Amino acid sequence: MNESKDPSVPPYFGEDDILVYGWILDGGGSRADRAASELGLTPERAAAALERLWSLNLIRTVSPRPGEITAVDPDAVADALTAPLRDSIRRQEEHLERIRGGIGLLRNRFLNRRPGGDDSAVDVIPTLEEVRAALNRASAECREEVVSSQPGGNGRIPEAMEEALGRDHALLSRNVRMRTLYHHTARFNGPSQAYVAAATALGAEYRTSHELFGRLIIYDRSLAFLPDRNGSWGAVAVREPTVVQYLYDIFEQYWTQATPFSDAAQHGLEQVAKEIHSTIVLLLAAGLKDEAIARRLGMSLRTARRHIADIMGDLGAESRFQAGVLAAQSELVNRSQSGVRG
Repeated sequence: MNESKDPSVPPYFGEDDILVYGWILDGGGSRADRAASELGLTPERAAAALERLWSLNLIRTVSPRPGEITAVDPDAVADALTAPLRDSIRRQEEHLERIRGGIGLLRNRFLNRRPGGDDSAVDVIPTLEEVRAALNRASAECREEVVSSQPGGNGRIPEAMEEALGRDHALLSRNVRMRTLYHHTARFNGPSQAYVAAATALGAEYRTSHELFGRLIIYDRSLAFLPDRNGSWGAVAVREPTVVQYLYDIFEQYWTQATPFSDAAQHGLEQVAKEIHSTIVLLLAAGLKDEAIARRLGMSLRTARRHIADIMGDLGAESRFQAGVLAAQSELVNRSQSGVRG
């Protein structure tokens, strides 16, 4: 049995203790060797269990027969055994409340340090930890709607997705509407499919598009988060109403033209694949490099190059330049012009 060295934490009982206590309760006696023989324990384990039961006042001698012991009702000693732990919990809760109170005061001071205080129009958030704190705070305060654009469909970390699902569950449980845009490539990604299925069951809405305008989160049409321009893990929080509304209108335009999310096993995937193919053809014709095409479509460079190689083969092109010329002349480009943004 494991025992804590902290005197404020009462011990917990192992299998040996339960066996020996029951043996005594049934009139087995008080000798460790006999307990070991009848219970199939080693003498050392039986003796240790008896010692622990004695120290916890769970067994006692029977007066006036000092050689005889009996089991004590556990409820009679429960308060004494748990009192140190309850006292420890109370002290920890008091400590926790003091920390929370201090954090609240620090938060107010932190927010008020900026020009304009908590209503500052633009706030640069430099680190990932501070970005996560700001997002958690915005999620907790959100009351009506959160919309987001999440470019890329692959490589999302399962642990991060699990954390995000917990945050989304808290929002949806308050009847906050949640809408998210992904790239079409998310439909081919297993973790993304599982995440969308779980969140959709809670009431969230998801759509995908062949191209997106960038990463964006907007809470209650009043607070928008944009990625830092340097490509770091930082972000920029925007509260200026005109700018936030402008960003929200962009989201709405893309949302209207996007396709409801479905996983790779459902109908509509063929059409999605055609949209991706058509977009790559158009971007090739525009002279974009492989890296830029991959970034625009939210796919890995390797996947983008595989698509490009297939397209060059279909066009019979021997070079990227020739592929661009042939693509610009093809009917496929003409058919995709109306549905693809430059």
